[in-house]
Amino acid sequence: MTQPSSAPNLDHPILRVVKKNFPDKRLHATEYRGQSTLIVEPGDLHEVMQFLRDDKRCTFDFLSDVIGADYLNYPAETRGRFAVIYNLCSLARTDRLFVKVSLDPSLDTSGIEPDPALELDSVCDLWPGAEWTEREVFDMFGIRFRGHPDLRRILLWETYPAHPLRKDYPLRGRGEREQFRVVSRTDA
Repeated sequence: MTQPSSAPNLDHPILRVVKKNFPDKRLHATEYRGQSTLIVEPGDLHEVMQFLRDDKRCTFDFLSDVIGADYLNYPAETRGRFAVIYNLCSLARTDRLFVKVSLDPSLDTSGIEPDPALELDSVCDLWPGAEWTEREVFDMFGIRFRGHPDLRRILLWETYPAHPLRKDYPLRGRGEREQFRVVSRTDA
């Protein structure tokens, strides 16, 4: 994987447009296997995403996915332990750009308590389709989205005691299954 560059001069033409329009922002870019990624600071995310959607040179009109990543014990150096990656598409140009934000926790990540360092602005006001994918990132990784219209768990029950895609979550769980009655085939 290539190292991030402070002056995106990679092949994707949108990277130069973004850098020119945000000269005071800390922007980085990577390219891996022909896929370009723009790395932004958490506080700049919403402004950059709105520019990517609204500017006529960019017109990323479709948010394909929002995913979370946990880089705990990752062999290479990373900007933060967690990342949220947005997969943007321009349907008119049949073009794709990934936007990545890195976050470092300020609290122990083994529990469920909210960490103010693991919070981003929601992009649901820009792409309403982000509602469920942001909820999934919240449910699995515990990253909260400010301004989300309905931020609650989507895959697990509301009182689930942790965020299971964090790498410090035990593979066998923490006893969640032991509290349920085993149903045999004859009882079902």
